[in-house]
Amino acid sequence: MTQTATPNLADPRFKARPHPFYARLRSEAPVHRVQLPDRQIAWLVTRYDDVAAALKDPRFAKNPQNAQPVGRRRRDPWVPAFARPLTRNMLDLDEPDHTRLRVLVQKAFTPRYVEQLQSRIQAISDQLLDAVQHERSLDLMAAYALPLPVTIIAEMLGVPPRHRATFTRWSNSLVAVSSTWERLRVVPTVWLFIRYLRRLIAYRRAHPGDDLTSGLIRAETERDRLSADELLAMIVVLLIAGHETTVNLIGGGTLALLEHPDQLDRLKQDPSLIKSAIEELLRYTSPVDIATERFAREDIVIAGQSIPQGEQMLAVIGSANHDERKFADPDGLDITRHPNEHLAFGQGRHYCLGAPLARLEGAIAISTLLRRMPDLRLAQPPESLSWRRGIFLRGLGRFRSPAKRRGQESVHSWHAHP
Repeated sequence: MTQTATPNLADPRFKARPHPFYARLRSEAPVHRVQLPDRQIAWLVTRYDDVAAALKDPRFAKNPQNAQPVGRRRRDPWVPAFARPLTRNMLDLDEPDHTRLRVLVQKAFTPRYVEQLQSRIQAISDQLLDAVQHERSLDLMAAYALPLPVTIIAEMLGVPPRHRATFTRWSNSLVAVSSTWERLRVVPTVWLFIRYLRRLIAYRRAHPGDDLTSGLIRAETERDRLSADELLAMIVVLLIAGHETTVNLIGGGTLALLEHPDQLDRLKQDPSLIKSAIEELLRYTSPVDIATERFAREDIVIAGQSIPQGEQMLAVIGSANHDERKFADPDGLDITRHPNEHLAFGQGRHYCLGAPLARLEGAIAISTLLRRMPDLRLAQPPESLSWRRGIFLRGLGRFRSPAKRRGQESVHSWHAHP
């Protein structure tokens, strides 16, 4: 497979139908060299066993400087001075910094703590659907799939309700960046985002509460304290990662069910299947399509292909989760699939902290939607749907779907920010 045969991995048209390309890679070139939209070189790892091993392999660094030969320094992409604190985020750090930062926040995402949010997630789900119950047209992404996880993570971090729509727009802009031009274009957005968060931190210092931001500020007085820059970067990561994956799970998961009416009917008839259904929707849709960058600390051979020291490796979770070597009928949807050892939340030290929260939000959101709108259906051909731009995430842009509630004709239109 030649480099010219590789599509633009960030293009919405590719995101709409990535699996034929991934299947070809698994068969012909399971470790494949590509040029990304920002002209960086990366190696795509696509088979399940290789992806699972690479995500846990300590020979891959998250910080590219830790993968450079002695005496050589990698030239990093340009970042304006005011945004450099964001480079100290937990996702891009190795040991011991990564563990130190992770310990400070992981207690907020334990299964026990997340279970305590169940009634709040249910209440928000019902409130959002109550608000549109008399509408003939429903924008399901903007009115439901997006505001539900945004509200939860914003409440956890102490972001006032009046600011949530604004920070969601900022988040959408940041996760879509895939080229040098796009990086330059979002500089004003990054500046506004950072300015806002510094004000939020200052407010919470003066008026601490029981929110996670206040808790992180209090942690600064303990032995493993956060620096000011680390605190800022941590809040950015939590705000973005705390809702983007779940938005994609709710939107993409509902679409998958609508495209597989036998599975949709089975779930309606037996709502107790929702937990296994969520696991299958995580596998099938892979809201995180490609894991964030890792860099080879030494020459590393995977599937017979050497990845040279210092070069970038991208573990393709969306491909691994459809690997026929691991899953029977991988391109089919089976909400009772067992076992289901998908990699939707990664592996190893960087396994997603928010996995319990995403699972719970997805389960409540989808089960509530199907219960209250039992006749939900697509109003347009699936191939006409738009998808969001970006390398790492895979999420719907616009999605139109009519539904009929019991006793009332209704048309529901589903679309989100492109």
